[in-house]
Amino acid sequence: MTVRWMNYLWQEPHPATPDEIVALEHEWGVQLPDEYKRTISTRQGMTPEFPVFDVDQGTDVFNALLTIHEEEKWQEYSVSRVFEVLKPHVPTGIFPFADTPGGQYICFDYRNTPAQPTIILVTVEMDIYPIANSFSEFLEKLHD
Repeated sequence: MTVRWMNYLWQEPHPATPDEIVALEHEWGVQLPDEYKRTISTRQGMTPEFPVFDVDQGTDVFNALLTIHEEEKWQEYSVSRVFEVLKPHVPTGIFPFADTPGGQYICFDYRNTPAQPTIILVTVEMDIYPIANSFSEFLEKLHD
């Protein structure tokens, strides 16, 4: 299924530049999945039309794709800012890329698969639940 994206933070798309993506990879010390890089380059700050995903404790909702581009007005949606908030509370190798309406984060998990991160949900209690084996698989599992 092809994901259809809708505006969320801005009325117009705000593409992440290749330099911003490379800088994030350097900052985190990881190679981001190609599908994620293609998505973030045109869809940062957007939400999928069908945002529901399944997780061990039931279902949750993909709220917005966090932004690589820093903007004062939308700091709470910045991957770098969210990472700094999560970093002291989660194991090394976990990096956020999206949020949920309930204040939880959808993250890449590089702990066991550095070449191909799995996708996890980090709850407000800092519990970790698996969602998908890859970013592409995660997008394929979104539904209404």
